[in-house]
Amino acid sequence: AILCRIRVVFLPNYNVSVAERLIPASDVSEQISTAGFEASGTGNMKFMMNGALTIGTRDGATIEMAEEAGPENLFLFGLTADQVVNSRGIYNPRWHYEHEPETRAALDLIFNNHFSPNEPSVFAPIRDMLIDRGDFYMHLADLTSYVLKQQAIGEAYRDTERWTRMAITNVACSGKFSSDRTIREYARGVWNLATKA
Repeated sequence: AILCRIRVVFLPNYNVSVAERLIPASDVSEQISTAGFEASGTGNMKFMMNGALTIGTRDGATIEMAEEAGPENLFLFGLTADQVVNSRGIYNPRWHYEHEPETRAALDLIFNNHFSPNEPSVFAPIRDMLIDRGDFYMHLADLTSYVLKQQAIGEAYRDTERWTRMAITNVACSGKFSSDRTIREYARGVWNLATKA
């Protein structure tokens, strides 16, 4: 196994000016909302237009992006919106904790204060939400699939030719998401304004 470390940085006061610098410099865009609960309708499209590859659930704009660039040029994972709806009544997050060793190991690190030795139980509300209150957004159902796609991203990134081809394909197929088309559709469909072709 390869040990990887990811540095997570919080950007305070995130705004358009910060995005103008961040988006073109990004290699990967993560869109990890539960299918059916779209988190970002356009943010991932901006990343796509700038050559970043997307890891995401089959939700909202990510579905449209896969239709344009082909699902093989994104890293799709997790349940579909239909699967989320159809498994709502039978979903049990404890099953994932008890039957998926990596899920259990990750959660145990969090819940046993590995990351918070000076603040014991600071993550207790997360445990409560995930395990005891039923994990409404089905995070644990998507976790193993997400981890596997992260491994696939690492493999693709090491293959420079493949990564470059995927990035170029994403940029080339992103024209549908231009602001011109979007504004024209809003003008016609939402504001009922006459527009020139």
